[in-house]
This record gives sequence, structure tokens and C-alpha cells, in this order.
Amino acid sequence: MAVFVALGAFLMTLAGGWTALRVTDRRHLVLGLAGGLMLGVVGLDLLPEALEAADAEVFAVPAALLLFVAGFLLAHLVERLLAVRQAAHGAEEHDGRTPEVGLTAAAAMVGHSAMDGVAIGAAFQVGGGMGTAVALAVVAHDFADGFNTYTITSLYGNARRRALAMLFADALAPVAGAASTLLFTIPEPMLGGYLGLFGGALLYLAAAEILPEAHHEHPARSTVLCTVAGAAFIWLVVAVAE
Repeated sequence: MAVFVALGAFLMTLAGGWTALRVTDRRHLVLGLAGGLMLGVVGLDLLPEALEAADAEVFAVPAALLLFVAGFLLAHLVERLLAVRQAAHGAEEHDGRTPEVGLTAAAAMVGHSAMDGVAIGAAFQVGGGMGTAVALAVVAHDFADGFNTYTITSLYGNARRRALAMLFADALAPVAGAASTLLFTIPEPMLGGYLGLFGGALLYLAAAEILPEAHHEHPARSTVLCTVAGAAFIWLVVAVAE
């Protein structure tokens, strides 16, 4: 049952990527929506789950929040190091952006999607009701995952075929994750730490890269509305899942 539900996540991920691919003539709206989706996923989905799963504290601060900050700083450091390395070798950059950053971010999205599949499998092991609720949340927000995976990969100057390859990898990841729960389970504290770390990295990409790029050439109200709509969509998904 868990693997069957994960196939729904597979289709929703591809639908999200297809949407991002087809609206290239409204790129600023795509980026604005992607930024809102990423913000919503981090603030309304990833971070609350991380705090609930990893309840340990380090010097009076929740470990999930420390890893959240670490993820933000790690994403910034990786981007800067890759940019310096590429500039030092005289390689051509794409509007000042390094394709490796896009691939790294997309790979993190794939890893997150695999963990979504693990979450589906683990929830169905607890019970049918729990599995259904988790599956609903995962399948719904995998549209956003597919949308963001394609957008992030292509934004950093990667060729279309690379963006499509990362999209398909992201779509297959939940299925593989759900199937893996037949063999092992991940301790809840470790899962919470991962969600915090990934959430910080995702927030950096949204705040420092996606949204500024969306408003660079088209500082329109419609772009802001797309960002708000993206965050509101994730809010709706979380509310329905609860």
C-alpha cells in the first residue's frame, strides 16, 4: 500500500516539474511561486516536523533549530566556495551562478523526497489512518517538490536535460523510499535533525536566490501574489493533512 501511494507522489512530482517547464515565458511568476512554495514547505511543514521529531536541546536551544541554522549557513558556504572555485579556473558562469549549486540543491530535494517515501512507509506501519494522513500531505506537496527541483536546477544555468534528469530522480525517490521501509526504519531523532538541516538550506535558496531573481527584472505585484499563493498552498496542504 505504501509503495502504491508513493506512485501518486511520483506522478505529482512530474506534474510540478512539467508546470515549471511549460511557463518559461512567465519566468518571474514561476520563480515567485517557487519561492513561496519553498518558504511554505520550510516554515509550515519541515521545521514543525523537525522540532517534533528531534526534541533534544543543546545549550538550551532545540537541536533541530541549530541544524536549521547550520543548513542555512552550509548552503551559503557551498555556494560561495563553488563560485570562487569556478572563477579561479576561469570557467564561464551563467549570470554569476554556478551550475553545481543547482545540482547540489536538486540532489538535496531528491534526498528529501526519498525521506518522504520513508515517512509514508513508516506511517502505514503504524496504522492505516496515520498512513493516509501522511500520504495526503506528501502527495500534495510533491507537486511543489517537482516544481522547485526543475526550477532550481535550471535557474543555475544547467541544461534542460540535466533539469529533467533531476526531476525524474526526484519523482522516483518517494517510491524507493517507501519500498526501503520493508527493510529498515530510521530513528525519529535522526529524521528530525535531517529535516532541520534541509529546511535551513532550502530557506537560503528561497530567500537569497529564488525571490531576488524573481523580482530582478519584473518587480510586479503579480510576482508577490504568486509568492503569497505558494505559501498559502502549502498552508492548505498542511491543514488538510491534519
